[in-house]
Amino acid sequence: MSDDIVLYDYWRSSASYRVRIALNMLELEHETVAVDLTRHEHREAPNLQRNKQGLVPTLAMDGRFLTQSLAIIEYLDEVYPAAGFLPHVPWERQRVRALSHAIAMDIHPVCNMSVVVHVMGLAADGEAARLEWMRTFIGGGLTAFEAMLAEYGTGLFCHGDRPGMADFCLVPQVYNARRWGVEIDHLSRIGAIVDRCMAIDAFIAAHPDNVKPPADAIPPRRP
Repeated sequence: MSDDIVLYDYWRSSASYRVRIALNMLELEHETVAVDLTRHEHREAPNLQRNKQGLVPTLAMDGRFLTQSLAIIEYLDEVYPAAGFLPHVPWERQRVRALSHAIAMDIHPVCNMSVVVHVMGLAADGEAARLEWMRTFIGGGLTAFEAMLAEYGTGLFCHGDRPGMADFCLVPQVYNARRWGVEIDHLSRIGAIVDRCMAIDAFIAAHPDNVKPPADAIPPRRP
């Protein structure tokens, strides 16, 4: 491995989206290598060699393969102390972790591709089941997140007045909510925070629409 930073990701992966934001916030130059989940490239040998779970993202950095998006973000926060992705005060760090985990560990896992594909296979109408599943779990999870934001500590962003790890989790989840037609317009705190985030260049550049590979760069699907 070289000293260059390489992010192995998929353009519409929520976990990858989080790490893209973090890298952009630090203005770290890095190469991006696509791992196409729709073609099951995450389950093939090259990806399994760097990510034993067969997932994305993986960040090649400092001579190591780093996995799990929140662990990567916390690593970046520790390596670059001025990053401020998590606060220094212990109870504030706990709150940011709790907000981040509410999305990354409660909403995201049940709405992950492998879970939803399994659910679709159990239903008579797979597409209808997928839509109902996404709307139920994303909607319920974000409603709870909105209530968490009513607690002391919320500022212009999820915690305080600068974006951090919780915001890196929230923005991709709201992207998914809108993708699946989840009604979230009534979640005013979430809406205001996401609007502020999406006025920041680091968030704009990480958006899936801005990293999606052109159609002519995608090889034909293997049989």
